[in-house]
Amino acid sequence: MEEKTCLECGKTVVGRSDKKFCDDQCRNAFNNKQNADSNNLIRNVHNLLRKNRRILEELNPDGKSKTTRARLLEKGFDFTYHTSTYTTKAGAVYYFCYEYGYLPLENDYFVLVKRKEDSL
Repeated sequence: MEEKTCLECGKTVVGRSDKKFCDDQCRNAFNNKQNADSNNLIRNVHNLLRKNRRILEELNPDGKSKTTRARLLEKGFDFTYHTSTYTTKAGAVYYFCYEYGYLPLENDYFVLVKRKEDSL
């Protein structure tokens, strides 16, 4: 039978035949190294989405309101990131950050909406 070595530290692995690491510490260290680059990107994008959501929630306490592009930008809103879109039958495109969304209007105005819980 072939002797298996830990993928992280190289020590001999004892136990099940499909075991890859000598202990939990080595397993965690290996996986953290593997996922570090993509985790940073995901973490940064998720933080931007959460910030956008907080801004929409703050500017839209009653579930529907109107604001300007300047006001959104002043708060730090990033129009690059959203979680989904919704196109109405009339062709209007709403952009959502989780349950809070916005519809671009003319003259840099926006309608802010909150999606109903039962429509998620």
